[in-house]
Amino acid sequence: MRSEAEQEMRFTRRALLLGAGQAAVGLALVGRMWWLTVREGDKYKLAAEQNRVALRLIAPRRGWIVDRFGKPLAYNRPDYRLELTPDDTPDLDGTLAAINRIVPLAPEEVTRIRQAAASQPGYIPIAIMEDLPWEVFAAVNVRLPELPGVAPVRGFSRAYANGTAYAHLLGYVAKPGPAEYARTKDKLLLLPGFKVGKDGVERILDARLRGKPGAKREVVTAKGRPVRTLASLPDTPGETVKLTINRDFQDFIARRIGPQSASVVVMDVLTGDILAQVSLPAFDPNVFSVKVGRDQWAALQADDKHPLLNKTINAAYPPGSTFKPMTSLAILDSGIDPKAGIVCRGGYSFGGHVFHCHLRRGHGRVDLVPGLTKSCDVYFYHFGRLAGMDAIARAAKQFGLGGKFELPMPSQRSGIVPSPAWKEERYHKPWLPGETLSCAIGQGYVLANPLQLAVMTARVASGLQVQPRLIVEGTQPGFAPMALPADYLGLVRQGMEAVVNGAGGTAHRAKLKIDVRMAGKTGTAQVIGMNGGKRRSESATPWKLRDHALFVCYAPADNPRYAVSIIVEHGGHGGTVCAPIAADAITFLYDQEVAMANLAKAEEGFAEQTRKEAARLKALERAQEAARSAAAAQAADPAAAAATANAPRAAIRT
Repeated sequence: MRSEAEQEMRFTRRALLLGAGQAAVGLALVGRMWWLTVREGDKYKLAAEQNRVALRLIAPRRGWIVDRFGKPLAYNRPDYRLELTPDDTPDLDGTLAAINRIVPLAPEEVTRIRQAAASQPGYIPIAIMEDLPWEVFAAVNVRLPELPGVAPVRGFSRAYANGTAYAHLLGYVAKPGPAEYARTKDKLLLLPGFKVGKDGVERILDARLRGKPGAKREVVTAKGRPVRTLASLPDTPGETVKLTINRDFQDFIARRIGPQSASVVVMDVLTGDILAQVSLPAFDPNVFSVKVGRDQWAALQADDKHPLLNKTINAAYPPGSTFKPMTSLAILDSGIDPKAGIVCRGGYSFGGHVFHCHLRRGHGRVDLVPGLTKSCDVYFYHFGRLAGMDAIARAAKQFGLGGKFELPMPSQRSGIVPSPAWKEERYHKPWLPGETLSCAIGQGYVLANPLQLAVMTARVASGLQVQPRLIVEGTQPGFAPMALPADYLGLVRQGMEAVVNGAGGTAHRAKLKIDVRMAGKTGTAQVIGMNGGKRRSESATPWKLRDHALFVCYAPADNPRYAVSIIVEHGGHGGTVCAPIAADAITFLYDQEVAMANLAKAEEGFAEQTRKEAARLKALERAQEAARSAAAAQAADPAAAAATANAPRAAIRT
């Protein structure tokens, strides 16, 4: 047997080994605790904080767009909306069904919400509904316990004063598309209620208007529901952008255009400031900034008056006789005596073809100033041909035609100022002498937009190389003089003043009834050619085939300050349709009381036109229905239909 001493020694060794092991484990635990507490304490403190505290972005308020006097054109109004956070919604379908019992959700909206929940991070809220009435907003608040993950939110929506009058100028805002997020990965784009500029000034100046997001640190429950706010960093609103537009003036012009398809541009000839830029009809940006229904979008696309097109800069028209001041300057610059004349007998024979004048009986003998005053085509056929197309093109380009301008607009059409070199490059064909005759009167290949015509008129009026301006910033620009002798411009101005105020002028309807004289030039641009020099009856011609009406002018004639260009699509004669609009526009700038009285009369006329057009369309519909019935009867009983056809009947005028 082992001695008692040996057993005690063995026990002691085992106790020492066990104690050493325990001490080692204890030291390891203490060391690990020290490491976690001291060396990595901040890391785990942050992790714990993140489990308890949520950081949420606050969408920035968009900057306002105001007119030259600070009146709002685009601003933010408070609205009520519902948001849903997928991470806080254990049963998405059940929650959507519960919401649907309070306020109906369209099937496409349910699909959108589901797609967003599946594609974006679950902690980012999804907009369920926007611009809710207060009653609905309050009802949702009462039922919140039944709606996990749903939060009623007070936010801001974009609003536009007199929206359609500014639609093409300002554009609109809308939710960013998936492609925009894929390109930038900016989580701000995913925030409910956050929108970006989609057209016009809103799009081009989006970075300035967007602002910077704010943030909130909130204590949240295990399910992510906010309990209290720890800290808040407010958003930084976007920049306020001041335009050169005069809001009251723009509103007036939009009303004065009425139901017509038209564009009007008014400029300050000394500063280049655009005071009004209207293109009608248009869409409502207040609707586009929320949601456009499928039927509404289809109707806008199908409208013959193209409400989605900015006619001011993205359409191009033959300028017609408003181009004749350019041909006049080319004639003078070619060394042709302004007193050299020609006898107009209603037509001009050249190359085996007769080019007709708009006045079939002719104007008699005319030289440059009377030719411009009476808009004699024969004068410009003859002397435009002598000057040559290259000279005409040089003059037109010098005055802004065929070019683009530095403006906050997404796109501009440059139009066409043709020349022999242009035709050779584009069509690989030589220039024909007869083509100069058509271009000399603003037809043929020549195309321009209303903004270009306004700039052209401003340069003629001021003698300066005016550049249009739409944003008020910095000092007012100065412009160099036009590189033409002053007496050339003087002769053109003399002719344009006589157009409005002289005997035989084609714009006598634009003579102002206030103590201001206006100078201008009418234009009528053919959509289809004349038949042997005979113009078709307007009432018998479908609207889309009628001539465009144009007018350019400036005032005061003796000390120019404002330039105007107007086009009314398929409106007929510029002196009849456009000149009165221009007269009222200029009158507004000098005497608003008189202008508003004129507007009231014009709006009475628009109402009567609308009634007549409705009656005409109804009569046409009845006639078409009668024709369909007759065709059906003939198919069913040819003999009876023949007897009916031989009976007397009244003609239906459409």
